[in-house]
Amino acid sequence: MGLETWLIKVKKSISHSFDSVHGHSLPPNGKPVIKKSRVGVLAFEIAGIMPKLNYMWQMLSDKSMTRLRNESVCLEGVRKIVSPDDVFLLGLACAEMVENLRVVAKSVSRLSKRCEDSSLRSFESVFDGFANTGRDPHGWIMSWKEMEAKIKKIERYVTATTALHREIDELTVIENSLKKSLQCCNNNYKKDVSFTNTMKQQKILDLQQKLQWQKQEIRHLKEKSLWNRSFDTITSLLSKSIFTILSRIKLVFNINHGYPSSLPRSLSASATVYPSDQTSNSFNFVSGPLIKSSKHQENNHISHGFFETNSKILKPSSTTLGSAALALHYANLIIVTEKMIRSPQLIGVDARDDVYSMLPNSIRSSLRRRLKGIGFTATDPVLAGEWREALGKILGWLSPLAHNMMKWQSERSFEHQNRMPKTGVLLLQTLFYADQEKTEAAITELLVGLNYIWRFEREMNAKALLNCSNFKNLQ
Repeated sequence: MGLETWLIKVKKSISHSFDSVHGHSLPPNGKPVIKKSRVGVLAFEIAGIMPKLNYMWQMLSDKSMTRLRNESVCLEGVRKIVSPDDVFLLGLACAEMVENLRVVAKSVSRLSKRCEDSSLRSFESVFDGFANTGRDPHGWIMSWKEMEAKIKKIERYVTATTALHREIDELTVIENSLKKSLQCCNNNYKKDVSFTNTMKQQKILDLQQKLQWQKQEIRHLKEKSLWNRSFDTITSLLSKSIFTILSRIKLVFNINHGYPSSLPRSLSASATVYPSDQTSNSFNFVSGPLIKSSKHQENNHISHGFFETNSKILKPSSTTLGSAALALHYANLIIVTEKMIRSPQLIGVDARDDVYSMLPNSIRSSLRRRLKGIGFTATDPVLAGEWREALGKILGWLSPLAHNMMKWQSERSFEHQNRMPKTGVLLLQTLFYADQEKTEAAITELLVGLNYIWRFEREMNAKALLNCSNFKNLQ
């Protein structure tokens, strides 16, 4: 076989290979056969949604809810500068979970428009109705056991779809390598350059064989993953999961509204989520945190809509860092200050100037007032020790909120929006709802103490150097 003829056949084979994997195969009439009900390339978007639902479900487990009730809302920093009110804090936690679920439900609503089943196409209106009234006309709420089985199924879909994405990327690499080899071989042939045809052909044949194996692996993964599932199948799975999660949220936070609870508690620990001294009462979201319900309040809630009222709860008050858009900035400031307090001897003048430039006018003013009474010398080791102890106590409750703020922001940044959160940090555990005046007072105290121990370290070092110099002169 001539080299040119052989190259033409290989190119045709590669072209057919590319079409069969990346697109739809062409029948004799030349028109592609498209299965509209298959999710296809949208599988990768759906694979980004599914882990979020799994994460939300795990956050609602008895273990997680007990941790929320006994640890998260009891953080010293939360009690000091956010709120000491359990009902308010649990209301924030619940509202954030509901909002996260609403965002995922919007993505599922877009998918539902492609379904053939009319009940699935109306997912958005049915979900709003369920949120507002508790009605589940299609029986989408699953039992705990059923939901756990669906979670495992979702995990298998996500794993296979992730592998499919990886193998498709690998296929592209192989195709590019093969095309470059063919082009190089073809150019050498046209230039009549002497080279070992057998070795070149063998390399191309090896790549072609590798390409065929890769195609076979991709076909296998498409069958296992979301790619070949129908919109109806996937939307049904997602819809039932979302309904079940919202039902679980209402259950563990005791949001009854007079509706029957279709999802049974798995363990008695669920009943300990809301404040123990109010377990005999029903709670409701009404323009604020969880409060005791009444007929008037329930009617008011329904008229405003569950999600609309929930959004009002999440809106920070005018006295908070979230309202002033300072939460992230103050988190950075606290973390930088924390590092300086741990190693004051390493702080240079430029670093001090950088920190000062980060301060808003309100903290600068209070800092100047506080420093006026400190004096210009810092030679008292007892006072320096007292300042270190005081700063350690402040950082002990303030620093966790600052670090949580950075974690929360990082997990929800644009770059990570398709990744599943790993820390389980809620907004109530950050500086977002922190009182601005109290937070600024704590930061001011940190800076005053840092100023003293920094000057103390410098004076002690200068004194040590002077003593060392005098000792050498005496010698």
